[in-house]
Amino acid sequence: MACIGSGRLCARVEKLCQFGHFTQVRRKVSTACVRFRQDIPQSGSTLVQHCQELVRNTSQEELKTIATYYFDGQGKALRPMVAILMARAINYHKERSDLLASQRQVAMIAEMIHSASLIHDDVIDQSDFRRGKPSVNVLWNHKKVTMAGDFILAIASMMIARLRNDDVTLTLSQVVTDLVQGEFMQLGSKETENERFAHYLTKTYRKTASLIANSAKAVAMLAGADDHLADVAFQYGRNVGLAFQLVDDLLDFVSSSAAMGKPTAADLKLGLATAPVLFACERYPELNPMIMRRFQEPGDVEKAFEFVHKSQGLEQTRFLAKKHCVEAARLAQSLAESPYQKGLLVVSDFVINRMK
Repeated sequence: MACIGSGRLCARVEKLCQFGHFTQVRRKVSTACVRFRQDIPQSGSTLVQHCQELVRNTSQEELKTIATYYFDGQGKALRPMVAILMARAINYHKERSDLLASQRQVAMIAEMIHSASLIHDDVIDQSDFRRGKPSVNVLWNHKKVTMAGDFILAIASMMIARLRNDDVTLTLSQVVTDLVQGEFMQLGSKETENERFAHYLTKTYRKTASLIANSAKAVAMLAGADDHLADVAFQYGRNVGLAFQLVDDLLDFVSSSAAMGKPTAADLKLGLATAPVLFACERYPELNPMIMRRFQEPGDVEKAFEFVHKSQGLEQTRFLAKKHCVEAARLAQSLAESPYQKGLLVVSDFVINRMK
């Protein structure tokens, strides 16, 4: 996925197994990778099937270049990976053998929606770097970049329509609705600490977890899962997505720019109070006025950064992320044991232990 070859994605799954206490399932996940090679589009070029969808639907060369800029195999491919693992795990649970073409399409659609959201985020946040290279808004003007993001969403919508499944269409359409609402929520602040944290968690679900949750639900629905099984898939994706973003917010305070491939402390500079800051408010209430003014006064960013490190904000953020990963693992364990179910367990472990 995301212009990544089948062998590289299989290697990525293998790498997940190196984290935590999952060495005992490496052999089983390796078996899953043999089947993974049949799931991922085969291509000797840097463009795989979903990039080709973008390329063949426009004759505008510059639009092709911008729209495919982030499909370079440098991302984590978490969203399509979870979608395929969940699809395989649910199929096995229901005693099906092969990955459905429609499930594979959902995995591709998930990565396309994600890439479109990255492009729009870069315009909104005026980012300079992403994935270790200049962001799209640095290389092209904002109008063209915004339209390229819209174009990716349009092609993803066409792919959803081709699935010819009304329930899946509604499920995946909810993702785009959530993304827009989440972005609007990020532009606002709440007066009280309790309101602020609930606001943050809802925003995090809409901007990050909804895509993973609803993609997992969609592949389950395509397998003919009943409401309970579809909800297991949804809740697994929701918990993994929330944990992933909590860890991302934590890494913004502790990781280097080189490791992350993007500037660190970026959220503070954008005026955003994420979980480490909100937890730090319990010990340092002087952060509250800084949050309300979005860290705009001289020295606010530096003081907030210091308060987070002096408090238990980072530890509390990791603890909350771990709770979501434990819940995701519990949900995965309710599925029939298979290499793909083990892969879902490995993903939940990877999310909490990742360093970038």
